[in-house]
Parts: sequence; structure tokens; C-alpha cells
Amino acid sequence: MQNNNFGKVAVLMGGHSAEREVSLKSGEAVLAALLRQQIDAHAVDVRDIAMTDIAGQYDCAFIVLHGRGGEDGTMQGALETLGIPYTGSGVLGSALGMDKLRCKYLWRGLGIATPDFLLLMPGCDVSTEAANISFPVFVKPSREGSSIGMSKVDKPGDLPKAVELAWQYDQEVLVEQFIDGCELTVAILQDETLPVIRIETPNIFYDYDAKYQADSTQYHCPGGLDAALEIEIQQIAKQTYDSVACSGWGRVDFMLDQDNKPYVLEVNTIPGMTDHSLVPMAARAAGIDFDELVLRILETSNDTSAKH
Repeated sequence: MQNNNFGKVAVLMGGHSAEREVSLKSGEAVLAALLRQQIDAHAVDVRDIAMTDIAGQYDCAFIVLHGRGGEDGTMQGALETLGIPYTGSGVLGSALGMDKLRCKYLWRGLGIATPDFLLLMPGCDVSTEAANISFPVFVKPSREGSSIGMSKVDKPGDLPKAVELAWQYDQEVLVEQFIDGCELTVAILQDETLPVIRIETPNIFYDYDAKYQADSTQYHCPGGLDAALEIEIQQIAKQTYDSVACSGWGRVDFMLDQDNKPYVLEVNTIPGMTDHSLVPMAARAAGIDFDELVLRILETSNDTSAKH
């Protein structure tokens, strides 16, 4: 028996961003979960269609696009213009969540701890800027995900090459203070904070390989931290998520320093849904299997009031 509560669902995936391949894998997993639940779902690679092709054909959209053009408010605005309900955050939350620089400005104003940083734009003297930085640092494009274009830099002489790489993806490049500690992440589903995940990787940092390809990355969920600290981190995650006007579902990433102080790194408004992804892992720890997770995310397409 077919589940007609959502009508005909477009699973939007692929696209043009640097995270295209991850999006396709996430989209295939989501599509399979919806079909198992007798939902009339269809794969739509937005690289191959015009948005007007979606109008009149689908009743709602499950967005599994990562990166610019899908996660940054662009697709959300197009769907609103077409009158098609969609999953996850609205235009404002999506645009802010994709922009690490503006998020940092916002979090500083709210007193949410985030690593110190410098903004480098094309044409600046990187060597001069390096004199004002304490190494090691992370260099990252402001509006990319999946650690694309990101490097860890241990000494000043290596900074220009790392900045040039990041500039290939975004003119706004952050040079962010390294926090010596462990990486944590907290998923949020329909305003519920899921268990903390602690990540360990033998790589230099939790890079693209560690996230999507390596089998050597270790995940601990719950995170194995002191119970009071885990609750504190979940509370900060929810405050951070709300500050960026996120809704529906998402993920907040942290570094925890040697003194157990958490620093927010970024918010992800459309996290990965592959077999290596973190939100499904946290959901399992909370007793939510993958199919139920996907269905609950699809339900967020009905909550239009939360997107504004």
C-alpha cells in the first residue's frame, strides 16, 4: 500500500557543487528508504533539469543537496517561489548556515565560543598576515563543506599555499586558530538534540577522506564524556542551531579543548546521509533507525511556519 501522505516527492540530489558526489550517495540512500516505506519518491538530479521542470510535477521536495546551490538558500528560495514544500531549514537559516564567516560574527555577539580567526581576501599580503597568527591554524573557504579546500598549517611558510587552495573555492577564506582536543558533533532532529558523537581519526584532521572513504575513523556515540558535559554540549548545540534560524534538522560541529571547553566550528543544515554519515549514527543511538529518520525529516516539509 502506497503512503500518500506526502504525495509525489522529489528527492533533490547531485547538483553542481564540489560536494556533488557525496550528495548523490546521500540521495540514493534517502530515496531507497522512502521507497521501502511505499512513498512515491523520485530521484531528481538538479544538474540535469530546470527548476520549472519541477513545478506542477511534485508535491514536496526532500533536499539532499550539499554545498552551494542547494544548501545555501538558493534552492530553498526557488522552491518557495514555486510553492513547493521542502525539508529542512528555510532561506535565512540555509544561507547563514553555509556562511562560516557570518556565523562567527553572530556567535561572537551571542557569547557562543568559536575559535579565533582572520579573514583573508584575494590580493592581501598573506606573509604579512602570517605575522599576526599563532600557529598551527586551519585554513578553510568560508562557504564550502565536507572539508573541501581545507588545510591544517603548522608553520608560516606553508600558509600561502593553503590560502591559494582555499581561494579556489571561495574568495572569503578563514584562517582559524587550531584547538587542541577532540572533535564532537551533535545532530538535531525536529528540535530534539541527539546523543553526542566523539570522532577519532588517524588523519591529520577529520578531512574528506576520513569523513567519506576511510574505514579507520572511529566514532563514539554517546561520546563517552562526563554526563554533565555532554548535556552542556547538547544545550550549546541547540542554542547555536536556533541562533542561525535553522529548522527541521541539522548538525552542529565542535572542538573540545584540553580544559573541556567546547568551541563551535560550524552548523550543517543538510548533513550527509551516507553509510559514513553522522546524523544516522546519532539517530541509531537514540533508537531511531534509518527509515524512521528519513521519514521524520520528510515530515519537516510540512512545517512551513518554522522556516520564516
